[in-house]
Amino acid sequence: MAKVKTGVSPRLSRMLEELQEGIEDGLVPAWIFNDPELFELEKERIFSRSWVYLAHESEIPKPGDYVLRYVLNNPYILVRGEDGVVRALLDMCRHRGMRVCRAELGNASHFRCPFHGWTYRNDGRLIGVPAEREAFGQDFNKEEWGLVPIPRLEAFDGMIFGNLDPEAPSLEEWLGDIRWYLELVTKRSPQGLEVLGPPQRWVVHTDWKLALETFLSDSYHTLMTHRSLIELGIAPKDAKYAMYGEQIHIPGKGHGSMVVGAPPGAKLPPFWGYPEEMLERARTSYPTREQFETARETRILLVTLFPNFSFHNPIRKPDHKYQGAVPMLTFRVWHPLGPGRIEIFSWALVEKDAPEWFKEKTRHSYLRFFGSSGTFEQDDTEIWSHVAHNAATTQGRHLRFNYRMGLKLEPDPNWPGPGVAYGLNFTDANMRNFHRRYLEMLLS
Repeated sequence: MAKVKTGVSPRLSRMLEELQEGIEDGLVPAWIFNDPELFELEKERIFSRSWVYLAHESEIPKPGDYVLRYVLNNPYILVRGEDGVVRALLDMCRHRGMRVCRAELGNASHFRCPFHGWTYRNDGRLIGVPAEREAFGQDFNKEEWGLVPIPRLEAFDGMIFGNLDPEAPSLEEWLGDIRWYLELVTKRSPQGLEVLGPPQRWVVHTDWKLALETFLSDSYHTLMTHRSLIELGIAPKDAKYAMYGEQIHIPGKGHGSMVVGAPPGAKLPPFWGYPEEMLERARTSYPTREQFETARETRILLVTLFPNFSFHNPIRKPDHKYQGAVPMLTFRVWHPLGPGRIEIFSWALVEKDAPEWFKEKTRHSYLRFFGSSGTFEQDDTEIWSHVAHNAATTQGRHLRFNYRMGLKLEPDPNWPGPGVAYGLNFTDANMRNFHRRYLEMLLS
C-alpha cells in the first residue's frame, strides 16, 4: 500500500487510507463528494497538475478574438494574437493585480487595466504605462512586466487544454489511447468541429466527480432518473437502452468511454440521423477503418477525460416535428468552485461542413435536452445536488457507496479499439479506474 505524502493532516491521511482500502472492492466513502479539506488537496494535487480543457479553436478564429476561461480560480484570457498564435494569459495586471479583461468574450488588440491604466497587447506584452518616466524612472523595463502566460498550453484536434504544472507530461502522453475515442467525433468530418455559440453556464451544488460519473460510467441511472422521458417517447422505449454496447477505460489514465449501440436484433441505418453526405465524407475522414465501423454503428457515444472534461453525442431518431434528424454533440467542463459546488460549462458543437439546416436543428436538439434547462439536464442536476448534500451530513459521510457493478465481468477480447473493454454498459469499471487514478494523484 502506497504511503500518503507528507504535508497531509492526520485526519486526511486516515481518510485517504480508507479510500485506498475500499477502492478495489468497489466501496467508495461518501465523504469524497463533499469534504472541504479534501477539496483543498484536490486543488493542489489534481487540478494544479492536470490538463484542463479550456476552449475549442473555433471559438477564437480571428486575430484578436478571445474568451475568458478558468483553471481552478485562475482566470485566463485565451486569445489569438495578431500573429495568429493562441495564448492563455493570466487576467491579472502586473502592477496591482486588477483584472484587465472585462468581458467573457470579444475581440481586442489590447487590454487596458482600469485601475492605473497599464496597457497590454493581445500577445501579453506591456506597451503602455501612464506617466512612465515620472512614476518609475528611465530604467523601467516594460519587457519584464507582461501578462503571465499559463505554464503549458497544447491542443488536440482543435481542443485547447491548459496545465498549471510546467513539468507536466505532454498533452499527447496525458491523453494516451483515449485519443482513439475522441477521434470518433473530431474526425467524423475532414474539416473538424465548430462551436455553436458561447457556452451555457450554470452553478450546481454538487461535486465535480459526481457530475462526471454520469458521462463516464453510469448508464444504469437511465432506468429511473430519465424514466419520464421514456414514458414520453423522448428516450427509446426499451428502458435498458443504455445497457447495450461497450464500456472502455484506459488503465493508469482515468479516462473512459461508453459506446452504446442498438439493442440485439435491431437494425438501424448507419450514422443514425446524420445527413447522407456527411456519412460519405466520414468514410475517408477517419484515421482507421475500425474507427469508421465503430462510429457508424454507434447510437450514443460518451467520453470523459480525467479530471473534469466530458462529451456526449446521442444519435437521435428522426423527429417529425423538425422534419429530419436531430443528433447533437455537447462538450462539458465540470469546473470546481468549492466543496460541494461546481460551475458547468456546456458547449454545443457540430461538424463545420454540415448543412446549415442541420446545424440549426442540432442546436435546437442540444437546447431541448442538454442545455441548462434541458429535460435530461434537469433530471441529473436535481439528483447530483442531493447526493452531495447527503455526503456532507454527520451520518451520511460515514457510509460507503457501492461501485461493485460488473466487478466480476470479463473484458471483451474482440473489441477493436484500445483500452480495456467490457461488452456491457451496466458496470462501474470506468469509475473504479477513475478512482484509482484519482487516488494515485492525491497520494503523490
